[in-house]
Amino acid sequence: MPLEWSGLSPELLLVVDRDSGEPLRSQLELGLRDAIRTGRLGVGERLPSSREFARMLGVSRGLVQECYAQLQAEGYLVTRVGSATRVATGAGAPPAPASPPSAPPRLLADFTWGVPDLGSFPLADWLWATREAGRAMPTSALGYGDPRGSAELRDVLAGYLRRVRAAAADPERTVICSGYAQGLGLALRALAGTGVRTVAYEDPGSPATVSSAASWAGMSAVPVPVDERGVDVRALAATDARAVVVTPAHQWPTGVALAPERRLALIEWARSRDAVIIEDDYDAEFRYDRVPVGALQGLAADRVISLGTVSKSLAPALRIGWMLCPAALTGTIVEQKQLSDRGSPTLDQLALARLIESGRFDRHLRRMRATYAARRTTLVAALAEHAPEVGVTGLAAGFHAVAHLAGPADEQALVAAARARSVGLYGMSACRASRAAEPGPVRLVLGFGNVGERAVAAGVAAVGDLLRGR
Repeated sequence: MPLEWSGLSPELLLVVDRDSGEPLRSQLELGLRDAIRTGRLGVGERLPSSREFARMLGVSRGLVQECYAQLQAEGYLVTRVGSATRVATGAGAPPAPASPPSAPPRLLADFTWGVPDLGSFPLADWLWATREAGRAMPTSALGYGDPRGSAELRDVLAGYLRRVRAAAADPERTVICSGYAQGLGLALRALAGTGVRTVAYEDPGSPATVSSAASWAGMSAVPVPVDERGVDVRALAATDARAVVVTPAHQWPTGVALAPERRLALIEWARSRDAVIIEDDYDAEFRYDRVPVGALQGLAADRVISLGTVSKSLAPALRIGWMLCPAALTGTIVEQKQLSDRGSPTLDQLALARLIESGRFDRHLRRMRATYAARRTTLVAALAEHAPEVGVTGLAAGFHAVAHLAGPADEQALVAAARARSVGLYGMSACRASRAAEPGPVRLVLGFGNVGERAVAAGVAAVGDLLRGR
């Protein structure tokens, strides 16, 4: 697609050699022909005005006009009265035949996990917040700034996290990052610099993400089992890990909350081992049937790095996250952030600060809680109708659930059979360190964040017999 320019003349790199002995007009004509033939100038693309091109090249305007007229006569260029000179249709090199990209099959329902309702992104509020942030932003904010991020956003976030997560949030020890993956990588790189060589993670959990970040930091990663009360702290203590990645408020993917005694035991493990807990507070905003669970960081700010993002509350594409850092690690983490990318985009940070300050963020969260709660109700009702033998857990928070099939089944075969019926199902094996199917009944992780109520009901109805094992 050719670029569209409003008023201004586009720039074009073309070199003429005044010492070659070849006439400048010949050089100019040859250069433009080659640019068109090779596709550097595409069909319909606008050329600079004769006056502007002459200024760029340091030649007379008449020479450029003569060149344009010659190439127009040869069919390379086209000029209309009142319009710019453009590359003529058919003048360029024929494009290589490209096979059209195969569109993914349209699914009746896709229960993929970890994706919020993208259609409910508050675009009008975000545009308002961006305009407000840009209007009030001082010119000094356009520099590189503090690698920790905008002081304004850090201050607003600290207040928000103290209010809704009972976190011990200090703006001076808050670092803005571009999402969970970067935050985890920065945390592990900082810990590796202090001598930590092994990080543990929950199993099932996010083995690929943690293992990749650990490898990048020069560390090894070991799995620790999870049961109905959360991560097994005794099993953790049996490893040589001095760091652990946990999801205590709503364990990913089982959905259990870390039991109070396990919380205290985990903090004691960190203090006795001189270790650090990395808390992934990934969907803390969405709670339904139970009293909200505060952030673990609020109990031991000196031993916990808390990671949060707007990927679930707003949209993953915003790439905005934050780290609440212990005082002893803040400097090292800031250094890693500085080396990584010199800081996150400022205007987006200021827009998020405006969104939170204005109350529009809270309003969006209230609306989404109601939306996800309705989808959760629909999912439970559909399973009760079409596959009553299937148990469902992990429903107290977030926008995914775990379905426990009653009888023996082949997870991969079940997922493939559902896909043949245009329903996306996803097994627990992808969340396990071994990536192998679990012993015993199959468990499926059913995400309902980005699938509407009608699709939830229709999808469960379409695979009900598969879930029942018939």
